[in-house]
Amino acid sequence: MPERLATPLVGALGGYLASLAGWPLPWLLGSLLAVILLRCAGWQLHELPGGRQTGQWLVASGIGLHFNAPVLEQVASHFALILFAALGTLLLGLIGIAVLRRGGVDRATAYFASLPGGASEMVNLARRHAAQPDLVTTAHSLRLLLVVLIVPALFSWGLPPVDAPRLAPVDWNWLAVLLPGGVLLALLWRRFGQPNPWMLGPLALCAAASASFDLQIGLPPTLGVLGQWLIGCALGCHFDRPFFRRAPVFLGHVLLFSLLTMLVAAVLAIALGWLAGADRSALMLGMMPGGITELCLTAEALRLPVALVTAVQVLRLFLVMFLAEPLFRLWQHLSPVRE
Repeated sequence: MPERLATPLVGALGGYLASLAGWPLPWLLGSLLAVILLRCAGWQLHELPGGRQTGQWLVASGIGLHFNAPVLEQVASHFALILFAALGTLLLGLIGIAVLRRGGVDRATAYFASLPGGASEMVNLARRHAAQPDLVTTAHSLRLLLVVLIVPALFSWGLPPVDAPRLAPVDWNWLAVLLPGGVLLALLWRRFGQPNPWMLGPLALCAAASASFDLQIGLPPTLGVLGQWLIGCALGCHFDRPFFRRAPVFLGHVLLFSLLTMLVAAVLAIALGWLAGADRSALMLGMMPGGITELCLTAEALRLPVALVTAVQVLRLFLVMFLAEPLFRLWQHLSPVRE
């Protein structure tokens, strides 16, 4: 059996078993853990070419369709809260910087490993500033794994049970335009070097169409399951036994600051929600450090305000992309050190 075909089959088995067990986001978490377990056992499964991008495209399209006109008005009315929440999560990167610096990690590596931005973008910036890109990649990968494994479980089992979400009607006339259009916009987004094109491109198109025409439609459930499954399989291929053996002290520090960041983000979200009268659970998901796709899926599964979670996550991503390098250069200028 070709290894690239084995990966989705293993992921499908894991997703199916997780759905039988009643796990949150079963096709994402089940496929993720099944692939990781087999790779750690020595079976070097490989990522299906284009699998993660296809999964992001499907999931992002479904998330974008949540942005109908009334929802967009609510998001606009809470813009100050969303901006404050996004800025607050950026400051949480100071926790990671402090922990890694105390662990002897150089300044540039600690900085770009701690920011809650896109992993590929942070690795590119790390190379530009003579950091250690392998450690930056490791930090972002482990933090994403922790967020994906911990946050959906805590929210699903910690919040009161909710009824299954009402399925939005499916309009194939619109989807026949929006789904291919999302692919084209993602390719254009990538051509211009924008972050996370397969997530943000389809999301922007579907959100704009949904808000402009007040569509009130959704994706077929099978496409959502397909997107989760593909993303879970792709994420699992980043982890194997050598990954967890690599630089154990560094991994321990990443584990520590990731858990601290998640805890502080939850406390800040509760305070912000209380002050602004907004949904505290949605703010917590929005302020968690990383994983736009996975956290928005969690909000969708728990019937929380998906648009609020998405808005905080997306705004934070763009703030990181535009501010990361200038702030690092300012830090270097104000406090030059010899590594």
